[in-house]
Amino acid sequence: MDTITKIRRQAMSRSKTIILPEHDDKRVIEAARIIEKEGIAKVLFLTPDKIDPKEKERYIEEFYQIHQARDVDIDTVRKLFSESLYYAAMMTREGKVDGMVAGASHTTPDVARASIRCLGIDERITIVSSCFIMVVPNCPYGEDGVFIFADCGIIPDPNARQLACIAVSAAELAKKVLNLTPRIAMLSYSTKGSAKGKSIDKIAEALGLLKEMAPDLLVDGELQVDAAIVPEVAKIKYPNSPIGGKANVLIFPELNSANITFIPSPSSATF
Repeated sequence: MDTITKIRRQAMSRSKTIILPEHDDKRVIEAARIIEKEGIAKVLFLTPDKIDPKEKERYIEEFYQIHQARDVDIDTVRKLFSESLYYAAMMTREGKVDGMVAGASHTTPDVARASIRCLGIDERITIVSSCFIMVVPNCPYGEDGVFIFADCGIIPDPNARQLACIAVSAAELAKKVLNLTPRIAMLSYSTKGSAKGKSIDKIAEALGLLKEMAPDLLVDGELQVDAAIVPEVAKIKYPNSPIGGKANVLIFPELNSANITFIPSPSSATF
């Protein structure tokens, strides 16, 4: 069974309600049709007639109360709620739906800001980042061609602590969504001191922090990608690596390298 099918079946068994706020995007309309037809989830398609004016006003006031200490005025809040994204995020916050999917007609920063402002941030991890599930057909590397890439969409140049937190989030997604034992590689242009530089020092610091935060995780760095995912190369470049060239979670040092590596396809998903 392929990875996408496994994820869909897992979703079917949980029967969650997902809100789709981008009601006028043709791709979202088609996605809603497929989700309902296949029973992947219960869909709340947030068309304008489903927005309750009284609820909207309540959400505006609640949002304002949460953020007024940051010098956010009520007119700015009303402007944010002039479209459906923030209304959907507040519904998710309140537990009226289990999750929100957006990004077809909104930018990544728009969706990220709405999610952070309305849902908040995990106090344990302290940051928001993205994880991409990459499925490479007929590939012996990773987990039979399945990888987690992080962070490919949120933090342009993460510091050491942010890198460690990104790795923790990505590992948790690998466990919860894919039921995998994460084997994490902190990627670099260097493998264990083969080069020098500030970014390599940052990765070394991140590795130390990660081991403090989650000592049970299987992780190594700094590693070039071939030493991270190709066992034969790992034996040559770093034979003592605990992941032995079998990484399935790849943590990129910054957004440039992550986006250059990431190629969108029908077999990728973003979290």
